[in-house]
Amino acid sequence: MNEEGYDSLFLGLIDDNEVIRCAALILIRKINGFKYAYSPRGFLIDYSDFILVKKFTKAVKKYLGKHDVAALKINPLVIRKIYNSDYEVIGTNPNYDMIFNNLTKCGFYHLGYNNYFEALKPRFEVVVNIALPFTQLFANIKKNFRTKIRKADKDGIKVYHGNKEELKYLYLHTKDKYPRDLKYFNSLYSFFDKENLIDFYYSKLDTTEYLQITQKEYSKYEKLSVDLNRQLMENNGSNEKILSQKIEVDKIFEEYKKQIVVATKYLKENPDGIILSSALVIKWGDEVHLIIDGYDSKYKKFNAKHLLLWKLMGRYSKLGYKKFNLGGISNMTKQDLKYKGLNEFKMSFGGKACEYAGDFELITNGPLYFMYREASNLSNMWKSGK
Repeated sequence: MNEEGYDSLFLGLIDDNEVIRCAALILIRKINGFKYAYSPRGFLIDYSDFILVKKFTKAVKKYLGKHDVAALKINPLVIRKIYNSDYEVIGTNPNYDMIFNNLTKCGFYHLGYNNYFEALKPRFEVVVNIALPFTQLFANIKKNFRTKIRKADKDGIKVYHGNKEELKYLYLHTKDKYPRDLKYFNSLYSFFDKENLIDFYYSKLDTTEYLQITQKEYSKYEKLSVDLNRQLMENNGSNEKILSQKIEVDKIFEEYKKQIVVATKYLKENPDGIILSSALVIKWGDEVHLIIDGYDSKYKKFNAKHLLLWKLMGRYSKLGYKKFNLGGISNMTKQDLKYKGLNEFKMSFGGKACEYAGDFELITNGPLYFMYREASNLSNMWKSGK
């Protein structure tokens, strides 16, 4: 984040036995001329230990205040509720209210339960348990997604472990959706690759194989159509069962007729294949985090992202990882068509949605914070034309 305009520092609290009891990464950025701090996903601390939280908060506040930082924002990984794919609550954190109160007693102000993506980090994330047998992992995926994954595999789509030079695929797939550019992806990859904590993958349609598969299916249904037609003639066209089969087979046959034309065009224009989807993941402990992913919307019909994510889950499951974090979604209990597709897509992989506490703000320098708020209000007025 230093390359994204942030300064950074690490703060920790050490006890009398030289043991680190808690720590935090603090990012600092100037907003309207004032320093504002942010600790992504909060402190590394036992939030249920009020004395420890109070002591560390006080020390952090004093330190940042002396360095002219107006305020600090955190969004701790404190789970509030857990939901299943039917959006039903299947678990609650028995210590949540105590932790929430501990933070507010220490001076943190809760900024509310946001439902969408208003904050710097999503308040809802989908996490899949991949510490399961391969067959069970696949069975947990929703039926329609399993069908799409099988079809993508059957169409000759392959998944590749990419390198830094191939991150351009990810940029092309996400440039209209995410604010990050190729430079960011490159620096992110370089930073985490030092300790082999990052992987890049992409899916590719083998256009030669796709044409061969299409031709094979075309020939198969052509033969079926001819055979059923012969059977109909032998029965004077009066067998309803055969007639029904013939109609169904001819529908599929017509589709493969069209597909041959398309497949031939794909091969002619893209003899080396077509990059369909891409994904960047970071590995930490026993969990894999999907940082960013995308696909080429021109080839959405191939469901290549479905296949890509499934292949990654299977791969990391075999490597011994226990969780696959698919990243943020919106509040599933709120009916919003804008994010409905995103929510359904991620929840269809058999994961559970974790709801976190949200954002908290701590004023670290009262006078500067007051001026910061006044400057922000003035800036908003100018933008709105008031």
